[in-house]
Amino acid sequence: MGRPANDAGAAAAEAAGARRPTRRFEAKRNAIVRSAIEEMNRKGVRGMTLGDVAARLDLVPTGVIYYFRNKEELAAAAFLKGIETYQGLLGEAGREATADERLAAFLRAWFDHAARVGRGEADVLPVYSDVRALNAPAVNTAYVDMFRGFRRLLPGQETLPRLHRNARAHLLLSQVLWICAWQHQVEPADYPRTAERMIAILTQGLLGRGTSWTTPRPLDLSRDPGAAASAEPFLRAATQLINDEGYHGASVERISARLNVSKGAFYHHNETKDELVVGCFQRTFDLMWGAIHAAEREGGSGRDVLVSAVSALIEHQMSGQAPLLRTSALSAVPEAIRLGLLQRFDRISYRFASILCDGIADGSVAPVDVNIASQTITTAINAAAELHYWTPGLAAQDVIAHYVRPLFEGLVSPAA
Repeated sequence: MGRPANDAGAAAAEAAGARRPTRRFEAKRNAIVRSAIEEMNRKGVRGMTLGDVAARLDLVPTGVIYYFRNKEELAAAAFLKGIETYQGLLGEAGREATADERLAAFLRAWFDHAARVGRGEADVLPVYSDVRALNAPAVNTAYVDMFRGFRRLLPGQETLPRLHRNARAHLLLSQVLWICAWQHQVEPADYPRTAERMIAILTQGLLGRGTSWTTPRPLDLSRDPGAAASAEPFLRAATQLINDEGYHGASVERISARLNVSKGAFYHHNETKDELVVGCFQRTFDLMWGAIHAAEREGGSGRDVLVSAVSALIEHQMSGQAPLLRTSALSAVPEAIRLGLLQRFDRISYRFASILCDGIADGSVAPVDVNIASQTITTAINAAAELHYWTPGLAAQDVIAHYVRPLFEGLVSPAA
């Protein structure tokens, strides 16, 4: 399970009794991997089935098993294929002399690849939102190597200490991996324009000319005391499992086991798993709107409101008490409830865009593309749920300096 992509085909061919893979074998194998990526992007790793992959190619499931022994091996090959593409883009960008130039070259190359995908000249990249659910050693190793490739785009360790670089690399990686969530709003002919505007945001930050960082004001994010206290443990357990394992990985059995209760106890408090998932999203929406409204009540410039709201939400993510549900969890949620949840996330991004407009008007925010900037903000908030994996030892009180300030000051700015 989880062989490197360039070895898996040869191993499968040997298992079939062939001396070396033929062109026909490789073409069919690559077609199966492409089909798997499409299915994984729609349903997540655990939701993908060999039957669905085979049906896309008018095959029977045994036709897929001839090339891949099981679903996990196929998913590993799909993830590795995407990482290989990313490593190629990173390698080309890494030849540039400065961090600004490296970041710009990579983002231009990414959007160029996206344009080629639209023209049928390149393969769709996998969504990595639940890559940890696969738990394949080869994929985990390759993913960490890809993370290091993103880190090499940033200023060197002589400029940024290790924890600062790791935090920024995670922020950059998350921004890139989540473009797929909003790129459908962009006309493909505008990809070059979009790349330039994203480059400006990630390298130069969001602060207006002549303005500087402002200390975030503490906000009270406590929820409505009328909310059912008995539901909170289930909401927290389900949120943590969905963040780690994806929608399908958070089964009723696993949620119950995490709380050390029976399935009967689960259904005593929850009608269905989907009802609980919707509750997890509602809890996340409540916290995000609560931060926005609390920051606005404090007053100040658009910059002040954004810095306070974003800082409060990211500090909440790092507190370890009750993380927000990652937006990427939506990729595998059943379509019947996905659209409504996506619309609600879009409203939050729309509100951040509105606050950005306020800041541009009062001069505290740079004249950026507010549609893209609002997506970078929501991505940074959601990605903070995984920050501890990449910055071991980072104290919660230091997350603002290492992670939030670079969002506002630019990923190539000096360490705070």
